[in-house]
Amino acid sequence: MRFLIVDDSPTMRRIVINALKTFGITEVIEAEDGQVGLEKLQTEKVDFVITDWNMPVMTGLELTKAIRSDPNLQNIPILMVTTRGLKSDIVEALQARVNNYVVKPFTPPVLKEKIQAVLKSIQQ
Repeated sequence: MRFLIVDDSPTMRRIVINALKTFGITEVIEAEDGQVGLEKLQTEKVDFVITDWNMPVMTGLELTKAIRSDPNLQNIPILMVTTRGLKSDIVEALQARVNNYVVKPFTPPVLKEKIQAVLKSIQQ
């Protein structure tokens, strides 16, 4: 499985990538904002997107809406990993059709649990 990690913080991308490695996911590409992430989605094979919300150029919410409106990308699972923990933010992200939501800071087991929940839900 190939993951796309979209976050404007190189440190946060590294944390996510290292967490993924702890449970055997090594095929990872990175993007520093939603626009670059969308470009990579259009040129590379990606099976799962993990995106931050707050980023310059194109936010994670805008990226989610762009993915969901593209017939070639719309079924890619999206996990939003963000500091935005308000109920209204979570509702807004779910309305944009993210598959799941993690509030920073998180632990690798929480990230794994959320990814597994998304994969289980799309296999049904």
